Amino acid sequence: MKKIILSLALALGVASGVQAAGDGIAWDKAPNKTNDLAALQNGAKIFVNHCLNCHSAAFMRYNRLQDIGLTEQQIKDNLLFTTEKVGDTMKSNIDPKQAKEWFGATPPDLTLIARSRAGHNGTGADYLYTYMRTFYPDETKATGWNNLAFPNVGMPHVLWELQGERRPMFDSREEHGHQVDVFKGWEQIKPGKMTSLQYDQTIGDLVGYLQWMAEPGQNTRVRIGVWVMLFLVGFMLIAWRLNTAYWKDIK
Repeated sequence: MKKIILSLALALGVASGVQAAGDGIAWDKAPNKTNDLAALQNGAKIFVNHCLNCHSAAFMRYNRLQDIGLTEQQIKDNLLFTTEKVGDTMKSNIDPKQAKEWFGATPPDLTLIARSRAGHNGTGADYLYTYMRTFYPDETKATGWNNLAFPNVGMPHVLWELQGERRPMFDSREEHGHQVDVFKGWEQIKPGKMTSLQYDQTIGDLVGYLQWMAEPGQNTRVRIGVWVMLFLVGFMLIAWRLNTAYWKDIK
């Protein structure tokens, strides 16, 4: 019986270790920009210019961007590049078969990515914010890039010109009789067009847009919810006073 319990404990330990390794590093907290229209507009521009080449957002229409303050003419002038129309959905023109050959898998649709990637490390926005900031060069990979948040990822670093090239640094220490590499920071190898702070702000804008795109009605729902709660509190006070007045002469 003891052997069975020990075997189960070892199996669970190995499984949890594999899961932890697959999760990569801890996720950084993403800034909340879903109410910042300027940030959402910049995020939409980054998404269309850099992400939409390979990824689709097939459940989002271009004209819905009017909800973040863009006019129909601004959408036509700045976000439509070929034969798309304002009422069309955001679909990528990449061939799925070729994409699978190049990257090892078909690039996923990103409409709901900010909601679907939530985990025990944080929200989906936290994951995306960490993921887009932890690429590093890796000559062993077909794309030349790897990622700390998603080890062995098939996606290249599409924003490398903005961020530049960085190398992760680790400290080696002993834990439970084993040597473990602990991430301690980044070393800039080649500078990008942006400073580290500017790049983080840009990724914050992109992630904010992905959050908004996953649920465009979220801000409206929250505002309405606040008014509903205030109404219920006010009605409860009125009902309480009416109840007191009704029963005051009844013993």
